[in-house]
Amino acid sequence: MAAPPSPQETIVITGGGGYFGHRLGCTLHQTGVNVVLFDVRKPAQDLPDGIQFIQGDIRSLSAVEEAFTNASCVIHTASYGMSGREQLQTRLSEEVNVKGTENVLQACIQKSIPRLVYTSTFNVVFGGQSIKNGDESMPYLPLNRHADNYSRTKAIAEDKVLKSNGQLLANNSGCLRTCALRSAGIYGPGEQRHLPRIINTLDQGLFLFSYGDRNNLVQFVHVDNLVSAHILAAKGLTDDQNHIAAGQAYFIADAAPIGNFQFFRPFVEGLGYRFPSTRLPLFLIYVMSYLTEWLHFLISPVCNFQPLLTRAEVYKTGVTHYFSIEKAQKELGYEPKTFTMEEVVKWYKARGYGKKVKKVKSPSFLWDVAIFFLLVVVVLAWLPRVGG
Repeated sequence: MAAPPSPQETIVITGGGGYFGHRLGCTLHQTGVNVVLFDVRKPAQDLPDGIQFIQGDIRSLSAVEEAFTNASCVIHTASYGMSGREQLQTRLSEEVNVKGTENVLQACIQKSIPRLVYTSTFNVVFGGQSIKNGDESMPYLPLNRHADNYSRTKAIAEDKVLKSNGQLLANNSGCLRTCALRSAGIYGPGEQRHLPRIINTLDQGLFLFSYGDRNNLVQFVHVDNLVSAHILAAKGLTDDQNHIAAGQAYFIADAAPIGNFQFFRPFVEGLGYRFPSTRLPLFLIYVMSYLTEWLHFLISPVCNFQPLLTRAEVYKTGVTHYFSIEKAQKELGYEPKTFTMEEVVKWYKARGYGKKVKKVKSPSFLWDVAIFFLLVVVVLAWLPRVGG
């Protein structure tokens, strides 16, 4: 684990009620740092004695400023819209990811907090194009090319954070130092977003195929490697490190890229499910996700169903995109450890997940069937008018 920041300081973590924010806070707490977790929801896990939790909304400037009182560093992990139907919500993505980040920046300045680490994503430069060993010199993807609101708003927010580097703090007490960590997809024991969704798909019997080129490569990051990178980044903004990270973005991932389905196969089979042998063309899956998104747009006011895949998720899982972590290694001292899916499988099996557990199929499966037939009806009703 990375060398901890000074034990005298107080670090506030926005999004501290989430999986990563909680894990980061617990690790920092173990080093003697005063930790404050700020989130709209309490963590699902228990909080160790000594960690303070403040419940509040990132969209409220006054709540953010109150939570930031006496902080010497902020790690901004709060976000909305990372996966599934949340990616299709424009208003909340903009309010949380953009307006919330503006509130964080303003509060840092008003409270004279000199350091801000922003948790970003690969998606700020990726939108379905093949990328091999990309680096931080790549420009942002044009906003109109993003397939989802999460990626678009995260790119806007990251740009605001990096452009705020060097801004004067209140009362001429110094200047704000900022950096951004562009994370790969997170995994680890207890991950709360992606892995439970995969398990739900397995339980419903809907994981019937893989897709795309077998040689496609992507990247993931174990939660503890991402924690290490954030601690190093916070240190890289200090005087002791000559502010080496100030104004910089860094790609953060495990050491080597891997095929998406190759990565998840030990997880699927470790829980006792059969891994599908059928592989479909990427284009077909993209068209299916595109139609599903349109259907969601049309009927979400009355049926906010969970799409099997969004276009952005098809890109993320089916198109080669991986990045060099050399800059983070050289400037921050980031050295990712090697992890396997074994510990993740053990965590879920210990809590009753797996094929041996008999569950009644979720009503969402019936919705999927109904939605498919509704889509057919809509298309058939539309075709004659096109011809006329």
